[in-house]
Amino acid sequence: MDQLALLFVLLLGAVVSVPVGDRVGLPAPVLMTLLGIVLALLDFVPNVEISPELILPLLLPPLLYAAVRRTSWRQFAANIRPIFLLAVALVFVTTLCVALVAGAIVPGLPIAAAVALGALVAPPDPVAATAVAGQLGLPRRLVSILEGEGLFNDVTAIVLYHVAIAAAVSGTFSPWRAGLDLVLSAVVAVVVGVALGWGANKLMDLLDDATLQIGLTLLVPYASYVLAEELHGSGVLAVLTTALFLAEYAIDADDVLTRLAGHTFWDIVDTLVTGVAFGLIGLELHNAIRTASGRWGEMLGWAAAIVGVVVLVRLLWLLPATWVAKRLHAKQDYAEEIPMSWRETVVMWWSGMRGVASVALALAIPLKTDDGSAFPDRDEIVFIAFGVIMATLVLQGLTLPWLVKKLGVKADTEREKEFEKTLAIRAAKAAKRRLREIEEVEELSEELTEQLLRRAFEIGVRISPDMADEERREAHEQRVKRLRRIRRIQGEMMSAARHEVLAARSEAGADPEVVDRVLRHLDVRSLR
Repeated sequence: MDQLALLFVLLLGAVVSVPVGDRVGLPAPVLMTLLGIVLALLDFVPNVEISPELILPLLLPPLLYAAVRRTSWRQFAANIRPIFLLAVALVFVTTLCVALVAGAIVPGLPIAAAVALGALVAPPDPVAATAVAGQLGLPRRLVSILEGEGLFNDVTAIVLYHVAIAAAVSGTFSPWRAGLDLVLSAVVAVVVGVALGWGANKLMDLLDDATLQIGLTLLVPYASYVLAEELHGSGVLAVLTTALFLAEYAIDADDVLTRLAGHTFWDIVDTLVTGVAFGLIGLELHNAIRTASGRWGEMLGWAAAIVGVVVLVRLLWLLPATWVAKRLHAKQDYAEEIPMSWRETVVMWWSGMRGVASVALALAIPLKTDDGSAFPDRDEIVFIAFGVIMATLVLQGLTLPWLVKKLGVKADTEREKEFEKTLAIRAAKAAKRRLREIEEVEELSEELTEQLLRRAFEIGVRISPDMADEERREAHEQRVKRLRRIRRIQGEMMSAARHEVLAARSEAGADPEVVDRVLRHLDVRSLR
């Protein structure tokens, strides 16, 4: 098996792991990691050969962009305090504690290399956490915290990692210079992110084609990352800024086709890239086994010690930080999303799985320093890092469903239904307002107006049937049954039309481009 065949196996596994995970009740990232481990144990499977400097640019931009699409800038702004308390500050604390312990137990490990190890194992993975949380039906506020924590943790940890790697490679370190570099890196990243977000938004308006617009969204994260890195900024923060800008401003409410196709496209990208990334985690067991050859007891002991530090520090930090966040929340009554009980805090603690960012950073450690010598203790750092990743991802990923069930942490479905009902009412009122505006400039018959008002009301009822009273609900249900019957028959009619047009594609003299154009017209009509 060569590298290309291995890539196709991982891509196939990424697709298959989703339905298999749904059936067996395990998250797809955990299954992909286990698949990678199985492949790593097979003699005919080759070692993964990816240049360290390509790992971050290839994996992180699409994953970050896909994750940010599920959130919004306003959500981050509203939760900046709990995100800082429960996330960003925790990265610094975890990095410090891991660096101190690693420096003490690994003989001859330089402090810069120890800090790099601490930075790369510090950030929990947003992809793994939200994938698990989405299947477990956790409260939305908890999922939002995990998403925000994962994204901002990645930014913080990667900036710390780059500072530590630069110190280890060059052999010099200046705290003032490092602090200045951190600030400049953040400023450059934000400027690049906003500029590219603004430019991409304007370019999308000019393209005016769903295929081209979606293709542009695939290029933008990479462009943002590479440009920021070239200007000595944080590529991850630039991607985050660009994605938040586009999520806020590049949305056309009436561009239904582009929005639906875009969601589908990015779901595919997210699934494939995530699967490959977690498969690589398991495959790196090859190199870990080779590194530990003859030193299993010693290196497993180091990895176990760092795993204990990572897990324990997270718990010891979250308990008081959550208490502080709740006290501040109660005093100022901000609309923040924070853990509301010790049970939710425990679930958040156990959701701190390491994943894509950590494996990318571990693999991206340079092979040599500036003077041409080998990077100090690189093999040991990579082994410890993968020990932490495997222990947290597999152990916590497999046991988190049991823990959530045991603690009884569930989503607040009543609150979600109430918010859904509120949105349904707002949508129906907006439709009625627009109808009144049209009536002022166009003459509508009384019968047509009554019919359109009923349609406006039905817009809301279809979203949330609870907004209608009993009598109206029954009448609506009758109309829905009638419409479903009509749509079923119309669907069969459209299906017959599509089959006829598609059959013409194989006829002699048929122009396939014309056939595809007519078929697309029928598809769009069916979608509407």
